[in-house]
Amino acid sequence: MRTLPDKITELTLPSGKKVKVDGNGYLTDQHDWTPEFTEYRAEQEGITLTPLHHEIIKFIRDWEEEHGIMPDVRFVFKYLSKRNGVNKAGAKAVLYELFPYGYTGQAIKMAGMKQPRAWSTG
Repeated sequence: MRTLPDKITELTLPSGKKVKVDGNGYLTDQHDWTPEFTEYRAEQEGITLTPLHHEIIKFIRDWEEEHGIMPDVRFVFKYLSKRNGVNKAGAKAVLYELFPYGYTGQAIKMAGMKQPRAWSTG
């Protein structure tokens, strides 16, 4: 997967705020992210957000802020394992229940991260 730079469009959120997204709907500048973007993207994806969705999105954003790179899905599995008292398979099931099209397909997109240049998990 790669950002489609020739397909960058300006998206107007319900509040009127404009953000730029690539051809796959990822923000081109993660600093443009707002909770409204998450709500908008979730609606487009047919997801009703729960507190756990917001918790995962916050985990992704906090990790990126602290480490300067978005977390690999294995760190999200570890977080969910501890939080829910489940093993890795259980954490994976929880993540895919929340984000049916996967970590890169939905979770990081809703968290406002740029589309990964290459990603082999999620």
